[in-house]
Amino acid sequence: MGRYILRRALAAIPTLFVISLIIFSILALAPGDPLSDLAMNPQVPPEVAQKIRQDLGLEDPIPVRYAKWLTSSTFGQFGLFGYEPLTSFRSRAPVMDQIKERLPRTLWISGTAVLLGIAVAIPVGVLSAVRQYSLFDQIATTLTFFGFSIPTFFTGLLLILLFSIKLGWLPFIYRSTLEQDSWTLSWIVAMLKQSVMPIAVLGLFQGATLTRYVRASMLENLHLDYVRTARAKGLAERHVISRHVLRNALIPVVTIVALQLPGVITGAVITEQIFRVPGLGRLLIDSIINNDTPVVMTLAFMFSILVVFFNLVADIIYGWLDPRIKYS
Repeated sequence: MGRYILRRALAAIPTLFVISLIIFSILALAPGDPLSDLAMNPQVPPEVAQKIRQDLGLEDPIPVRYAKWLTSSTFGQFGLFGYEPLTSFRSRAPVMDQIKERLPRTLWISGTAVLLGIAVAIPVGVLSAVRQYSLFDQIATTLTFFGFSIPTFFTGLLLILLFSIKLGWLPFIYRSTLEQDSWTLSWIVAMLKQSVMPIAVLGLFQGATLTRYVRASMLENLHLDYVRTARAKGLAERHVISRHVLRNALIPVVTIVALQLPGVITGAVITEQIFRVPGLGRLLIDSIINNDTPVVMTLAFMFSILVVFFNLVADIIYGWLDPRIKYS
């Protein structure tokens, strides 16, 4: 197992290098100028604007800019070899400081939503498959169909109209100033109230998607020979389902979860924009609008790293779920 992980880690290095090159090239060649507002400001002399462009490295050739970005993104974050951390064009603050500031909110919203989705999907999918064509299965299938068919921005707007505007129960804007208060009962209630809707929107969408996969995978395994053998040995039905069928049925589900987990850290772009959650997803949108390419490149590259990492984690979990899978 150790040799397999080391081999995968070494193979990921050239992959991530090519990904970083593609990300930088696309953003460097994209239209737009991060200093367009400054250049159009009549109060800023042209020589001053030109000096700022030179200081930011916008006048350098693309290969030089890529080398600076790559070294600042890797060595600069730790202060190695005298490199400075990568800074934002707009705020002039280190990019990683902005990410660290917004990461807890994204983890709270997206992470809780994923846990909610998994907690709903596994029992509902298992029961729906075991009781195929029953009333429970029909209701669950219908609800999951609507759950993953309706986009999150539409569901978010419906919840805002119902619970915020019509009933007035929940706030529809996430207040980051609440995080500065102490751990009191009123603070906990306020935090939960402003987090319920974005967590519900993400959790229900992911739960509906996972439920379909769990149900389909369970139905595929329920009629295989090893299940008949387990039943013929006299095992209780609950043991057959939990110890044999579910374990094999979770293999494709692990793949889907592994693809969703990078989004937990990089943020839910649409949902955070709707509920004004100051997380990484909203930071990405604001950076794209402002042509703040250092922030956009860092978030995109971080997402790529997480995809590679969680795919490796999924491969390791495969071996735990199915002893027939061996890694060398």
